Amino acid sequence: MYRPDHAAHTGKTAHHGDRVQFLVTGDETSLAELQSELALLPLCATGRVFVEVPEPKDVFELQVPMRMTVTWLPRSVRGGRPGTGERCAPGQALRRAVRAWSAEMLCDGAGDTKAILTGDFRGVSEVFELLTIGAGMPDAQVSAPEQFRLHRS
Repeated sequence: MYRPDHAAHTGKTAHHGDRVQFLVTGDETSLAELQSELALLPLCATGRVFVEVPEPKDVFELQVPMRMTVTWLPRSVRGGRPGTGERCAPGQALRRAVRAWSAEMLCDGAGDTKAILTGDFRGVSEVFELLTIGAGMPDAQVSAPEQFRLHRS
C-alpha cells in the first residue's frame, strides 16, 4: 500500500514510530524457510534474527533488510546448563537469546512487535511459550508453523 508519508524516506531516514519491530528465529532444520521469510520482510524492517546451528562452520551470510541484526548461535561453542559442564542442547542457545532479547525489547509490552518462528517443534514451541506466556505477546503477533498448532485461538 502506498503511503505518502513514506515518499520522502530513504535508507537513512529515521521513522521509528511507524515501523513494526520483527523477531525472526530459526535453526539448522529451517534455513530455507528462514531465508524465504526474511525475503518477504519490508526493506525498511527493523529487528533481530537469531539462528541456532551446530557449528561455527554452518554460519553463512543471510540477506536481511539493512535495519535487521543477525546473530548466529553455534551450539558447539556454548555451554549447557551453568555449572554442569554439559554441552548446549538443541534449542537451548535460541531460548536464552530470545529470553534476553524479550527482557530488553518487550519490557514495556509487545506493542507492534511481530515474531516469525521457524525450526523444529521443540525449539519453536518453547520460544512461542516464552514470548506469549513469559513476555505477554499476543498469539496473533507470533507466526509459527501451522502444523505445530501452538495458537490457542
